[in-house]
Amino acid sequence: MEFFRFTRDIPFMRHALTFNIISLATFLLAVFFLAYKGLNFGVDFRGGTVMEISYGQGQAADLSRVRAAIDTLQLGEYTVQSFGTADTALIRMPLKEGASSAQLSERVMEALRADNSNVVQKRVDFVGPQVGKELYQNGALALLFVVVGVIIYLSARFEWRFAIAAIIANLHDIVIILGFFAFFQWEFSLPVLAAVLAVLGYSVNESVVIADRIRENFRKMRHASVPHVIDSAITATISRTVITHLSTQLMVVSMLVFGGEALHYFAMALTIGILFGMYSAALVMATIAMWLGVSRENLVKPERKKDGLEAEKIMP
Repeated sequence: MEFFRFTRDIPFMRHALTFNIISLATFLLAVFFLAYKGLNFGVDFRGGTVMEISYGQGQAADLSRVRAAIDTLQLGEYTVQSFGTADTALIRMPLKEGASSAQLSERVMEALRADNSNVVQKRVDFVGPQVGKELYQNGALALLFVVVGVIIYLSARFEWRFAIAAIIANLHDIVIILGFFAFFQWEFSLPVLAAVLAVLGYSVNESVVIADRIRENFRKMRHASVPHVIDSAITATISRTVITHLSTQLMVVSMLVFGGEALHYFAMALTIGILFGMYSAALVMATIAMWLGVSRENLVKPERKKDGLEAEKIMP
């Protein structure tokens, strides 16, 4: 199935320099916001208190009333979200000087019971700063392992130029996601980290599709120039790209709109990553591969010529 049919290839590589300048400017802006503002780490990374409360008796947890009750305590930044069933909520509060996790939970429960006596505290967990630091380090290591694995895979399947180009394009997407979270100071939590890793894998898949089409075109278009081969590959995959990204984006937007606070920033990270991934896989990865000097000889092995004696028919 195709949404678009093109009779002529779109000359993307004619504007390769423009695409690279736009990508570089966006990347540098994201790096600036990361360095200037930094990420707003959630309780998972900074440490704090996590409370699970339940109203029971089939009564749904009214998150707005829960927030209103906690606001009276002036505890600073916190998050309240649905958890599991409709009658259960999860409260995350950062570390507070002069108050232990037990003291914070007691104050919160007093405020909640003043509003509704049916509320029950199911559990209280304390996440220390050291645990948060370990989670941050493990997340960074996971990202590093994924990058190394992708480089090895693409180098073995295609060629090192495609591997380097794909990693630069995919890291471009990840840094831009982090730049958005730094600029708007959205909470960066473990679900957001999972979304970032998912975007990396998603973008790699798109890069592999385009790289495979470029290699196929090098076999078919023997006398075409490298820019023409790449233009033809990108044009041929536009319909597939639109269908794939549109269907995925519809699912992610539904999570963003209807998933509630628990999935909001997870879906936001995926939304940004998918939109920029569609751009970078075609117009960043392919242009960088071209600048690195990819050619037909790098991807297509020359055919072996048969020995004249072997080819010669034996006459009786």
